[in-house]
Amino acid sequence: MELGPYRSFMVELAKRSGDLIRPYFGADDSTLDIEFKAQETSIETWPSIVTRADREAEELMREMISKRFPEHGIVGEEYGEEHADAEFVWTLDPIDGTISFASANPQFGTLIGLLHDGAPVLGVIHQPVLRQLCLGDGATTTLNGKPVHSRAPRPLSQTTLLVTDLRFHDTPSWELLRREVNLVRTWGDCYGYLLVATGHADIMSDPGMHLWDITPLVPVVRGAGGVITDWEGNDVMARKSTLATSSQTLHDEVVRRLNP
Repeated sequence: MELGPYRSFMVELAKRSGDLIRPYFGADDSTLDIEFKAQETSIETWPSIVTRADREAEELMREMISKRFPEHGIVGEEYGEEHADAEFVWTLDPIDGTISFASANPQFGTLIGLLHDGAPVLGVIHQPVLRQLCLGDGATTTLNGKPVHSRAPRPLSQTTLLVTDLRFHDTPSWELLRREVNLVRTWGDCYGYLLVATGHADIMSDPGMHLWDITPLVPVVRGAGGVITDWEGNDVMARKSTLATSSQTLHDEVVRRLNP
């Protein structure tokens, strides 16, 4: 399947939405027009917010997709589904990590994915403030157009483990794993996956996420040579949980420790 036209359009979506989002970064609450909502995960309910930047960025990308590919479907965090049973479906999370974004913390990004017959084939993680555009197709991954790769296998004692929120990794197995790794940091949301894909971290994990969260991550992580499954080593697209690692060797070791 020729992905070239979709790849270039995905970059266009990321850049246009980034131009919209960037001026809102560091703005006050009244400018951001923050609303609170409940975000359901497979573990429990956790706090989430939506801002004017989220809404406007998704509206922009939906309009662009509808004009360029009117026969394609769209599934977005803020405005739901359109033709979700189409052959090609775009997934949109305009700001993944909105709490960080609204707190003037750059550990957030725009997630754009493309499904073909239900399988993820292209993904983008875009950090518009740092101007980092990470694009993957499952076979290759680039950062601002240059190829990137996940880290080579290293002993667990030398690895960096990233999570979005430690409260969702408080089981005995996770506690033991945290003691074995070298560093644990909450450099989370989609930015943690960008760090794994670009060779700056080894493990990134989240509880269950939505289709718009998962779809872009799969081509990015795999294209960089990493591995992404749920915590039990099963298909991540079931959205029960997410575990991304820099290598198959490390992944097998982490899965064994999480499932003694």
